[in-house]
Amino acid sequence: MGVTEAVTPQSPLDPPPLQPEKPGAAARAITPEDIRDGAVVALLLGAAGLLLGLLWVWLAPRVQYVSNGEAVFLRNSESEARIASDGTFFLLALGLGVLSAVGTFLWRRSGGVPLVIGLAVGSVFGALVGWRFGLWLGPSSDLVAAAKKAGEGVAFDAPLELLAHGALLAWPMIAVLLHLGMTALWTPRDPDPEPVFGWSQYYQAPTPPPADAAPSAPEAPRA
Repeated sequence: MGVTEAVTPQSPLDPPPLQPEKPGAAARAITPEDIRDGAVVALLLGAAGLLLGLLWVWLAPRVQYVSNGEAVFLRNSESEARIASDGTFFLLALGLGVLSAVGTFLWRRSGGVPLVIGLAVGSVFGALVGWRFGLWLGPSSDLVAAAKKAGEGVAFDAPLELLAHGALLAWPMIAVLLHLGMTALWTPRDPDPEPVFGWSQYYQAPTPPPADAAPSAPEAPRA
């Protein structure tokens, strides 16, 4: 006489089996191409700092000095040109931060950690380059030589100065924050995993049999 093995049917209330891991389900690893893209962004933004310095020298208002032959004085002691010079640098840095964030996002919509790091590092470096390049392009910092060259009683331009050093952070802060915001809003999301076949009624109560259904007769044992 053969023996049949009893098979216990699985209840709908039992937890479903683990799904097989899909190739795209795990987080995307950092590739050499990602590191290359981040380095390219950092280099381009560092070079863009030259544009910041050039625009700062061109657009910033000038502070003027005058010499009486013995000392150098401000031509207009109530002038706000020095504060306006800092404001010009700040606004230019904000504009370049917006442009760098939008350009980076349009170039690589997928984003990634290396791209954000390259954006932040390149923006900081670009702000520093723009600051130092503007000082180098601007009027000489040697006031004595500039006063002698201008002559007694003749006004001459003072060197550029950035009194509010916090303006150097305007470019990296707006670039990183704006890029992260655009990435969160418009980057395509990964699709949700598909449900396991046969478990669409997970954690639902079993359907009771109809009231008029007759009880089934027990099956006779097999020989």
